[in-house]
Formats: sequence, C-alpha cells, structure tokens
Amino acid sequence: MALNNQGTNAGGPHGYGRSDDPHRAGQAPPWHRQGDQGWWSDTTVRHPRAAPVRGPGHPLHPVWDRTPRRRRVLDVVLVLVAALVVAAVLLVLSLSLGPSAFVLCGILALVPLGICLLGLRWIDRWDPEPRGALLFAFLWGAGASVAVTLLLGTYVVELLGDALTSTSPDVIGPVLQAPLVEEFAKGLGVLILVYTRRSHFDGPVDGIVYAGTVAAGFAFTENILYFGSAVINSGSAGALVGVFVLRGLFSPFAHVMFTALLGFFLGYALTRGGGNARILGAFFLGLLPAIAGHMLWNGGTILLFDNFFLFYFVVQVPLFVAAVIAVVLLRRAERRLTEARLGDYARAGWFTVEEVHMLATRPGRSRALAWAGSVGAKEDMRAFIRTGSRIAHTRQRMLGGRRDGDYAAEERALLAEATQRRARIFHLASTAR
Repeated sequence: MALNNQGTNAGGPHGYGRSDDPHRAGQAPPWHRQGDQGWWSDTTVRHPRAAPVRGPGHPLHPVWDRTPRRRRVLDVVLVLVAALVVAAVLLVLSLSLGPSAFVLCGILALVPLGICLLGLRWIDRWDPEPRGALLFAFLWGAGASVAVTLLLGTYVVELLGDALTSTSPDVIGPVLQAPLVEEFAKGLGVLILVYTRRSHFDGPVDGIVYAGTVAAGFAFTENILYFGSAVINSGSAGALVGVFVLRGLFSPFAHVMFTALLGFFLGYALTRGGGNARILGAFFLGLLPAIAGHMLWNGGTILLFDNFFLFYFVVQVPLFVAAVIAVVLLRRAERRLTEARLGDYARAGWFTVEEVHMLATRPGRSRALAWAGSVGAKEDMRAFIRTGSRIAHTRQRMLGGRRDGDYAAEERALLAEATQRRARIFHLASTAR
C-alpha cells in the first residue's frame, strides 16, 4: 500500500494508492468488460446513474453512528425473545429425555451443526452478514420454528387426514405434514429478517445465508429429539449411532438446502425493488420448492426407493452437488458485482484501479490483509474491505430502484468512512516505516 493516495507504489499490494489509471490510457478497466454480465445486469442497464464525484471537504460521518437507537433496541429485543423461546424448548426436551440423554444428544447434535455453520461461513465470507442478525436467525430456527412446528403439527395432520382419507398416516406425517409446517415455521424467521434487516439483504447469497442459518438451528434441535428418541425407544447405543450417522454425517445439510431455496427467492425479490407485495409473493413462491425438496427427501425411502443408500447416491448426493455448484456461481456473481459497482466509484475518483482490484478479488484481499498486518493496520484493512463491499451493494440497491431506505445518505456515509479508514491505514503505514 502506498503511504498516500496520490503517490506511487510504495510497497503496497497491487500498487495500492497509485494514481495511474489504465482507463485514462485508453485501456478498458477490468470492471468494464463487454459481456461480463450477471443476475444484476438488467438493473444496472435499466437505471444508469453516475456515482457522485468526489470533491474536497466531504464531511466525515462514520457509518457506525448512523444506526437509530430504536433499531438497536428492536434487534436486542428480537434476540432476547428468540433466546427465551430456545431455552423453553430445550427445557421441554430435557424434561422429556432426561438430563443425561439430553446432554449426550446435545453434544452429538453439535457435530452436524458445526458442519452446517462452517459451510454457511464459507458462503458468507465475501460480504459477511451482521452477527446479531445471524444470531437471531439461529435462535429462531432452534426455538421459535420448533415451537411453531409442535403447535401446528397436530392440527395439520388432522386436516390432512380428513382430506386424504385413503392416504397412509406414514405418508401424511413425514411426507406431507412435516415439510409443510417446518418450512413455513423456518420461513417466518427469514421473513422477519427481511423486514428488520433489509439493509443487509443484498441479494440471493444473503438470503441463502440467513435461511440456511435458520435451518441449521432447526436441525440442531430436531437432531436432539431424534437422537433422544433412538435412545429411549431402543435403549441401545447401536440405534443411536445409526441415527447419528444417517442424520449427522450423511445428510447434515438437508434442512439448510430446503430453506435456502426460500432465502434465494426472497433475496432475489429484494434485488428487484422489494415492495411488500413482491416480498410476500417471493415468500410463498419460495416455499414451494422448499416444501417440494423436503417432501422428496422425506418420501424417497417411503415412496420411491426401498434402499436408503440407493436413494442417497441417486438423489441426495446429486442434489447436494447441484446446490454447491449454484452457490459457487452466485458467489462469483457477487464478486463481479462488487468489481462493477466499485468501478463506478473509481471513475468518479473515490477509489483507484488498484483499490478496486484489491477490494473485489480474493487474492487482492488476501495480499492486502497480509501487508496491513505487517504495518499494524490489519483490523483497519478488514474494515476498509467490509466498507467497500457495503458501498458496492448500496449502489446496487440504488441502481435497482429500491426505496426501502435512504441509500443516498448511506452512500455518503460509507464513502466518508472509506476515506477515513484509508487515511488511518496510510498513517499507520507511515508510522511503521
């Protein structure tokens, strides 16, 4: 990184801080390649708007001072209520299973939970979501969605039984009732996050992360119940090991995959403007593939296959591979979006070409963080990278025509914060040298 934003490359990553711009030299900058399109491309074409030109004397209003007190209180209340529900649900499970079985099953349930959270963290690495929102998502899944499922499950079974008199109860329960009620209960948590954390819902990837976190919480509590039932009903360790292997090791991402489909639809709807009608439409539309996938998963060995392993390798594994490929493509699109939107600001003088490369590529970020660590500015560099991502997504909301927030004010505050962070990094680098 250079020691000032007007000088030459003074040892920083990718010539960070240099003022030479290949666009000025007649070369097309990397964010302006023809044919480099993504799921966001039509919004950028439909609403062309130049980024604000950087001028002298821009006041610095740090973005961390902008969160209204009322919003912070609401976030705390939501987390506390969700935590209380989780405590109540776990208490009921403890009384039902007994303390020893509950502790043992809880420890075992941590294994698939850890696998799911690591996978979701990998998805969320490019533009991490607020920890408070993710905490609420997990707590909703582990408590409120389980409570809703338990409260509604019996009534839905009775309704389905009355409507489908010729259908076996073994099909009505796991194949019909469970997917309907569980996906609806989990989806309510994602819908709450859409309305309370809309400024952090930037697209399908964010929807997948939030929905997947809700589902991971639900699967955690449900696994405790299934593991406990295996212990109580059989009384043997072999039955518990069998259920643990099937649910905890063979299919830990099952719930995550179902609910992630709903999150994708909600995230995509928000990129298109996100009015109430569109959000609710996306909610119910997203429930359809989530429920269908859940029905297929639960009914595979009841209706389609006699052998679990045949069903697992023919259906479940290909679905998981397809989900991973879809996520990889979405993450790649998110990176290209960051590059394209920050390129708008580079042309307006807010960032250099080298900074855009640094902020919009994984190698650029890694090298920048390594260099910043050598001069004692690693945390400031992390904050600078996060701010760059927020700037890109804020501009994308503006270009997409979203009117659910004052994004012009947010843009100004984020640009001011980026300027402040850059100045602090320059200061620390010059002091270190």
